[in-house]
Amino acid sequence: MFEQQPWLGLMIGNSRLHLGLFVKTILRETWDIDHVQEWEIKRGLNGEREIEKLLKSILEKKKIKLHSGMPLLIASVVSQQTAIWQTYPQANIITLDRLPLQGVYSTLGIDRALAVLGAGTKLGWPVLVIDAGTAITFTGADGEKNLVGGAILPGLRLQLSALAAGTAMLPLTELPAELPHRWAKQTTEAIQSGVLYTVLAGMANYIEAWREEFPDSKVVLTGGDRTLLLTNFKATFPELAATVIDAPEVIFWGMAKVWQQIFS
Repeated sequence: MFEQQPWLGLMIGNSRLHLGLFVKTILRETWDIDHVQEWEIKRGLNGEREIEKLLKSILEKKKIKLHSGMPLLIASVVSQQTAIWQTYPQANIITLDRLPLQGVYSTLGIDRALAVLGAGTKLGWPVLVIDAGTAITFTGADGEKNLVGGAILPGLRLQLSALAAGTAMLPLTELPAELPHRWAKQTTEAIQSGVLYTVLAGMANYIEAWREEFPDSKVVLTGGDRTLLLTNFKATFPELAATVIDAPEVIFWGMAKVWQQIFS
């Protein structure tokens, strides 16, 4: 039976692929890899076999065996990558209509929806999820699993690259290892200060506004830049940061809930 065998969850993000190995609804392992390029999948009648070979090689690097007929649940925000991975014979695409959330809208990103579903299911409702990835998103749902709404802004690295690309004199700047001086006297540090302190202040503002409406809500931070943001958030807003839950696996928790609905 499907519910008795291992299965894979694949979240196709803007920057990377995020994979999770499950047994039933228990998440055993997660890891990230680069996007697959089309040239890696041979075109033609053997397309499905080629994607199976690729998946097998990916799993072998983690010493995981690709079992015959292993299901693959896919959520994606990158259509080109979806087209590649949906050729896998046991692929199952997760769409918004399969999620037990109310009030979703057609253009809501499946990553945001799964994250709030996973956080609410695992940690309790209401919940606010802050996802610090390529974009930084805020997504909230109330105690009845109704989507309240949220916000989207460019992620840290996207802001840095946009400044370099859109100006004649500003350099491409890396994220700092430590929180820079707020009042910088050097251009690179001034860019780092502007991006980081503004994002941190924005996080505080959104959390406080959310808590005014939902005082008992959980607040969850996820995404690739969550550790950097949380570390610096603790330095600038220690009391507020103490209430934030570091939860890198919320999207996979959401996938587990979808799996349970489909195969239980």
